[in-house]
Amino acid sequence: MKNYFIRLFDYDRHANLQILDTILAKPSPEKPIQLMAHLLAAQQIWLQRCKKQPAAGDALWPDWKADTFKKIIEDNHAAWIGFLEDLKDNDFAESIIYKNSKGQTFTNRLDDVLAHLINHGTHHRAQAGQHLKLAGTQLPVSDYIYYLRRM
Repeated sequence: MKNYFIRLFDYDRHANLQILDTILAKPSPEKPIQLMAHLLAAQQIWLQRCKKQPAAGDALWPDWKADTFKKIIEDNHAAWIGFLEDLKDNDFAESIIYKNSKGQTFTNRLDDVLAHLINHGTHHRAQAGQHLKLAGTQLPVSDYIYYLRRM
């Protein structure tokens, strides 16, 4: 299971860099930048939760600039891969207890949280891509299976 999630997080990094390149290629609408900032901030918040660290109080919709995203993407990826590398197979079924941004407490299995995080990224990249496409930007192919074929 560890290798599966590492592969998904590698894809997530790749897809984030692709959409970032698209955002930076020409002036972009603000919404794709906001969506990417949220996606990246959520990765950091979820990592804190998965590591059972107290919430840092970071904004879920930060006002980050697109020219800072490459470093954040790389740092997030390295932190997630480091976390995943330390896991044993039975750790993926472990419960993660956390509070959402409204202060409500929830419990989910780690493997479900990881699946959520990957899907969350795909969802928001698609939203960002839609805004870019409506602004006349050509989008890269970002399908997971296409990524796997090229690797």
